[in-house]
Amino acid sequence: MQGARRRTRCQNSRITPWAEGGQHETSLLLTHSISTTGKGSTFIINCSGFGQHGVYPTVLDSAFDRKAFRPVTNFSIPTLVNISFTMSAILDVDEQLQLLSSFLWLEMVWDNPFIRWNPEECEGITKISVATKNLWLPDIFIVEFMDIDKTPKDLTAYVSNEGRIRYKKPMKVTSICNLDIFYFPFDQQNCTLTFSSFLYTVENMLLGMEKEVWEIADTSRDIVQTHGEWELLGINKATPKMSLGTSLYDQIMFYVAIRRRPRLYIINLLVPSGFLIAIDALSFYLPAESGNRAPFKITLLLGYKVFLLMMNDLLPTSGTPLISVYFALCLSLMVVSLLETIFITYLLHLATTQPPPMPRWLHSLLLYWANPRTCCPTAPQKINKGIGLPPAHLPGVKEPVELVRKVSGPREAELNGCPESTRAQQEDEAQRQHLVNLWVQFSHMMDTLLFRLYLLFMATSVVTVIVLWNI
Repeated sequence: MQGARRRTRCQNSRITPWAEGGQHETSLLLTHSISTTGKGSTFIINCSGFGQHGVYPTVLDSAFDRKAFRPVTNFSIPTLVNISFTMSAILDVDEQLQLLSSFLWLEMVWDNPFIRWNPEECEGITKISVATKNLWLPDIFIVEFMDIDKTPKDLTAYVSNEGRIRYKKPMKVTSICNLDIFYFPFDQQNCTLTFSSFLYTVENMLLGMEKEVWEIADTSRDIVQTHGEWELLGINKATPKMSLGTSLYDQIMFYVAIRRRPRLYIINLLVPSGFLIAIDALSFYLPAESGNRAPFKITLLLGYKVFLLMMNDLLPTSGTPLISVYFALCLSLMVVSLLETIFITYLLHLATTQPPPMPRWLHSLLLYWANPRTCCPTAPQKINKGIGLPPAHLPGVKEPVELVRKVSGPREAELNGCPESTRAQQEDEAQRQHLVNLWVQFSHMMDTLLFRLYLLFMATSVVTVIVLWNI
């Protein structure tokens, strides 16, 4: 008797599908079960009028009334929720706040056993869209999420005739990420996105994969914006359990690997810095005693400092990346080069006026440096008979004879006027020339060492950039 009254009450409801079709007497089957007993009964709804007036909102009232409860026929059975996502854009990476901003399309799929119908009796309809406010939704959230979820609330979900609900929603995710910027701008970052439930433990909800992780990675790489600063390398996953006290929660952890595109920073930072260093290295070809090398190096040093101030906005504001060490080394080399030029200019001036005696250890070092087996291949091998040292021909420094000639002229005139002291003054002049040659040789050695240091630094920088760029 009760079953007859129930069928009579349900026959007063009419539903209309969205697809066009003729009028047929069909029926929509809804399964309604009592979760405490595990038993259910079937509601038969008259589908007369399909294709004319749309679906009546009262058709699924029996399922909508249960949206506050987890849709299971037995509460001892956990609900399986399959998730997947597509990363469509990498919006920003904040090195100072350690945040990754991305845009995701999150998809969740689960079964509602209280929604069933036969598509053959309902104009072949196999899927309808339902407002999410009428459905039970799993409380899946991202553990690393550091902002308010601004997903619109008035979204819809698709419900199939077998009761499978597919819910997709767009999300702007600002997640915390441990960023390592030491290799900036050739850095790669590994961030995690952990999906878990806030309320339901493993006894009530289990998480699964709607798609394989390689499908998620391939789809995301194809869709992600390619004109930004970052590119997506790959996505991996792990399924650890999260224990909070006595409660155990299921979760899926995705590892998102991204890499920075360094071309912008190479063009705007490394190339100009390399040009300034190369010009400073070429300045060694300017004569040190002419007085033009020091002002030229000062101008380059000021220009490099202005370059660093202008490019400061492109550098990370936190941490000490490798490129900052490179800029510090470049600046240090330019300062050392300027100080060495000032010292050599003073030394050459002193050697032509009143050369001081050279320490024995420095003289031994010059003898070792002037040894043909240890000297650079381009140095001449002609030995100076007066001092036993080959005069080095570095660019920018004149020969010792030319420097001595500046002060030897007056002394030669004195020698011509005083024949009785010619021998003593000639010995004094030879000793003076010996000291001048030693100090000039020392200046040659300093110029050579610093010039080679410049060449070694530039070669090391180029090799390092090539290696890091191709990793």
